[in-house]
Amino acid sequence: MVHLVSIGRDYAVGVQFQQLQYFVAVAETRHFTRAAELVHVAQPSLSQQIRALERELGADLFLRARGNITLTDAGEALLPLARRILADADTARHEVQELMQLRSGRVRLGATPSLCTGLLPDVLRAFHDRYPGIRLLIEEGGSHDLVRELARGALDLALVVLPLPTPSPALTTVELLREDLVVVSSPEAPAPGRGGRSHVRIADLEGARLVMFRHGYDLRELTVAACRAEGFEPDFAVEGGEMDAVLGFVRAGLGVAVVPRMVATRSGRGLRVTPLARPGLHRTIALAHRSDVAPPRAARELQRMLLEH
Repeated sequence: MVHLVSIGRDYAVGVQFQQLQYFVAVAETRHFTRAAELVHVAQPSLSQQIRALERELGADLFLRARGNITLTDAGEALLPLARRILADADTARHEVQELMQLRSGRVRLGATPSLCTGLLPDVLRAFHDRYPGIRLLIEEGGSHDLVRELARGALDLALVVLPLPTPSPALTTVELLREDLVVVSSPEAPAPGRGGRSHVRIADLEGARLVMFRHGYDLRELTVAACRAEGFEPDFAVEGGEMDAVLGFVRAGLGVAVVPRMVATRSGRGLRVTPLARPGLHRTIALAHRSDVAPPRAARELQRMLLEH
């Protein structure tokens, strides 16, 4: 009996990858002609390569008797090793191809304007530094609009605020973070709240002039609902803006606004930032994609970086 104690070493010095493919094909079909058809090579060429493999290993791999092809002990020993080598090579090929794909391509990412301002800049910078050949296409919109764009295949991923306005089993969501909301105001205006407290209660916003986001904006619904839960209707000084406009109006002294802490931290120059008293207001940010289609390789890598961040 011939023992193949180190196919890795033998393979390195003499056995060809192609010969292992031919050997496995014959072992599985038990027929040289059908094996040749399977690997798309002429039968004489396949037989010649099998003989060369047997010479290299110093052992017959098949018993050829009256048309019956069976494995010898050496062939039985080689078969699982050869399959493993072929499988590992196939895995390596796919991994390299996927890495090569990250040299070019695109990721279509949707996000609410507040997340574009607060969360995304640092993550997208890190992604671009690692994969400079990937184009990043960003679409700003409310969660409702982004869910619709995901469903029709116009986006690969979307950062949305939970709960979704219209939950759908066609979407998969993964929670990223739970973010505090804070109150921003102009330093020249009177500080929000009463009695010099370092925190603002929602009840303290009664009678305050609010700079309010447009309809359909997640932060608008959240703020209005919190005010109503305290028994009052908010008073709007100006409404209808996106995030940058709201912050600009607050800086100009038109009123106060409730915004995410990350936005206030990144864009808070020229603003007074005051935390909300416990239990405060929070929002849950999630990453969403279609359930029936896996995101492209580049989008999955961006998803990984967002989850790590």
